[in-house]
Amino acid sequence: MPASRYIVSDVMTHTAVAIGREASYKEIVELMHEWKVSAVPVLEGEGRVVGVVSEADLLPKEEFRREEPHLPDQLEEASKAGGVLAEDLMSSPAVTVHPDATIAEAARIMARKHVKRLPVVNGVGMLEGVVSRSDLLKVFLRPDEELEEEIRQAVVTELVPGVSVDFSVQDGVVTLQGPLQDRALIPLLARAIRAVEGVVDVRMELDGAGSAMA
Repeated sequence: MPASRYIVSDVMTHTAVAIGREASYKEIVELMHEWKVSAVPVLEGEGRVVGVVSEADLLPKEEFRREEPHLPDQLEEASKAGGVLAEDLMSSPAVTVHPDATIAEAARIMARKHVKRLPVVNGVGMLEGVVSRSDLLKVFLRPDEELEEEIRQAVVTELVPGVSVDFSVQDGVVTLQGPLQDRALIPLLARAIRAVEGVVDVRMELDGAGSAMA
């Protein structure tokens, strides 16, 4: 199968908006509004990420403005309602990702941790950028012609050398057509094509395969 061509450093925002521990509540809100971001990393020293302040960390101040927490799971949120500095509000340790992580790895971290943005840090925790959900979707902007060329060179030629397999790419959807004697190759082809960054779906119209998909 082809190796993933895209990693986090290919799509991340290299100029990241960040704050220090002493940033005030209002400064954080103003910064998020100005830069249209939902979270900002908190730095100390020369740029080491020690936490993240998100919109979720700021909302308890409004949520508990008129009422006291009465459930155990509300206590942590309520404690942030009284916070006025980044160090009081931030979630720590920060959920981060390395620049050489694959797009799929970053997507899994976001889904598992329920976050929209990830600080990108190097091996010693220094901030190098930020990657967001919208950044991860950039791979689906790849032109059909580019996808077609990669599939031809890295998938078809590698898996079925010397065998003619017709395929087309339309809006990121790959359709394979024509004869293929070795039916065992069908699921291999499908999985390999799906591994190409930017492919939306794979449709099999190989002779005898109908619309079967792996």
